[in-house]
Amino acid sequence: MTNTILFELGLEELPARFIDDAEKQLAENTKTWLEEQRIPYQSIKSYSTPRRLAVQIFGVESKQPDIEEEAKGPAKKIALTDSGEWSKAAAGFTKGQGKSVEDIYFKEIKGVEYVHITKYIKGKDTSVLLQSFKDVFLGLNFPKNMRWGDFNLRYVRPIRWITAFYGDEVIPLEIENVQSSNETYGHRFLGTHTTLKHADSYEEALKQQNVIADKNERKEKILSQLKRMEAEKGWKVLADDSLLNEVTHLVEYPTVFSGSFSEEFLEIPEEVLITSMKEHQRYFPVQSTDGKLLPCFIAVRNGGEAYLDTVSKGNEKVLKARLADAQFFYHEDQKGSIEQKLQKLNRMVYQVELGTLADKVDRIKTISEHLCDDLEAKVNKAKAIRAAEISKFDLVTHMVDEFSELQGVMGEKYAKLFGEDTEVAQAVREHYMPRQSNGELPESEIGSVVSVADKLDTIIGSIAIGKLPTGSQDPYGLRRQALGILQILKSRNWNVSVEALINNVIEMYIERKLPTVSKEQLVRDTQDFFISRANFLLKDEGIAPDVVKAVLSRGIQQFTLTLSKAELLSVKRNDPEFKRVHEALGRVLNLAEKADNTSVNTELFENESERNLFEAYSKVHNRFVEEYKEGRLEAAIEQLAEMAEPIHSFFDQTMVMAEDEAVRTNRLALLRNIADDTFLFADLNEVEWKQQY
Repeated sequence: MTNTILFELGLEELPARFIDDAEKQLAENTKTWLEEQRIPYQSIKSYSTPRRLAVQIFGVESKQPDIEEEAKGPAKKIALTDSGEWSKAAAGFTKGQGKSVEDIYFKEIKGVEYVHITKYIKGKDTSVLLQSFKDVFLGLNFPKNMRWGDFNLRYVRPIRWITAFYGDEVIPLEIENVQSSNETYGHRFLGTHTTLKHADSYEEALKQQNVIADKNERKEKILSQLKRMEAEKGWKVLADDSLLNEVTHLVEYPTVFSGSFSEEFLEIPEEVLITSMKEHQRYFPVQSTDGKLLPCFIAVRNGGEAYLDTVSKGNEKVLKARLADAQFFYHEDQKGSIEQKLQKLNRMVYQVELGTLADKVDRIKTISEHLCDDLEAKVNKAKAIRAAEISKFDLVTHMVDEFSELQGVMGEKYAKLFGEDTEVAQAVREHYMPRQSNGELPESEIGSVVSVADKLDTIIGSIAIGKLPTGSQDPYGLRRQALGILQILKSRNWNVSVEALINNVIEMYIERKLPTVSKEQLVRDTQDFFISRANFLLKDEGIAPDVVKAVLSRGIQQFTLTLSKAELLSVKRNDPEFKRVHEALGRVLNLAEKADNTSVNTELFENESERNLFEAYSKVHNRFVEEYKEGRLEAAIEQLAEMAEPIHSFFDQTMVMAEDEAVRTNRLALLRNIADDTFLFADLNEVEWKQQY
């Protein structure tokens, strides 16, 4: 006979951003707990609202299955004494298993006989096992916890009730003086407490109390109401997934309503209006069918349709105050000049050890200038430098102080109002991109230059003062910014070395006498940090780990070229015809590390295979380097392949480690030259070719 189990934890209102992960943990941990307890079941369904986390378990058996289990003990020679009696080890083993020595039998494992017993374990009643479920609730992890009253428990919010049912029976649980019962609580204003008769009745009983416990059902209810209002009013609702998800977790019974604001506020940039509605009030902005922002909004009430007009007017009043502030800020920010605002950056500390925001801007300007020089004619250097100079001026504006998420966005708006070049203004906005992982990249070359410069300064400055991310901790978002740099380099296909960029910035830090760890450690830590991010990106592109390791063995260099090498090697590692080339070059790499120099004296050659290999290398070296530098990687690796047969002949006919030191050194130098070209492409010994055949 099967039954249904219900566990519900009632809480003070949970932060919306915590709920998705908490419900996911609850479902996964419940499944793990059931498996550990050996409780057979059919399915699990989880629930969440701002005031509750719950799980229903369907088709639960009334007891654990009985099992027979074989236990292995000591070896026979230990289990028996010299006189053939059972030893203390054998007796102790059987006693620990609830058996006696009479139950022992022997089984051979890899030629050795061991003591074994078979024990029968009777399954326990499910009702007894369920009392330990409170550990699942207490095992949930949250970004922030709190204490309340005189209790020692730290939890996301105070626990107000526990509902625990096995069929129609209450499961006894207790957490910080809160006892489980057959009661649950409905909507805070529209419902009351209700007594459940059976675990199966949970979802329907809550609906009677104006609570929709299933988050997906709440979301669909909101969406359907939004679509209906769109159709009725001829609007286009800006309902992005993040806002929709957040609103879903703010309500237990959603009802959509609309409101409006004065058209005079439309003079404010749309981004400000939308941010104010979405981020501060959790409203959905609306547009006309042709994409024009309208002086209206849609909000979601946690309740029914009663007095919606009053609710709408109250929300309009709150929004009006917000927008009036924004309008005031917008006008105030246009007073003075950009230069006056830049002066204020001298009074704003960026980081105690790294100076003010003005100091940071100056570093961004210098890095941008150097990057433009590296890119030669690709970028308008004067515009890039100007964009770097004014990149942070909007941080002192009232608008960005109030709406920090609009940094850069308002910088572009204000830069245009102050008469800056359109491309320069655009770069001020774009230099913050990408704003999140896999976010939108800068569209312009200038914006890309300043973005890379800003991020390089942030990363190297943080590492220089000992703020290298560790484990999951990355409070300054350095990993995201390093990924952003690599993604920009890839999208722009810039022929610049990542290591060169890093070294230039580090030299600048040293010249300016900024506090740093030793130069060697700073270079090493920064390069390792970027290599770990490149590793992540290459694997995200579907490149196998061994190929990733091969192409990053000598650093990242030009990232786009490195990605192309990885893609080509991914093909070659599956090409049987390339196997002999790999084996030849691999033999070279194995010995080349022993070489002290690359100077080859042809007069020391003792056989034809040495001369042939040197001639083959001399023939392909310049062509390989040219093809490689031009990014013609297929042609470059074909040049290396031409040396395969001469290499095999060389090793077949020549003792590299000759007794004559001069001859040995000369042969190693020849191999070192070939290896240097090969390493420029990749460390082929890291590629697991043999697993493909």
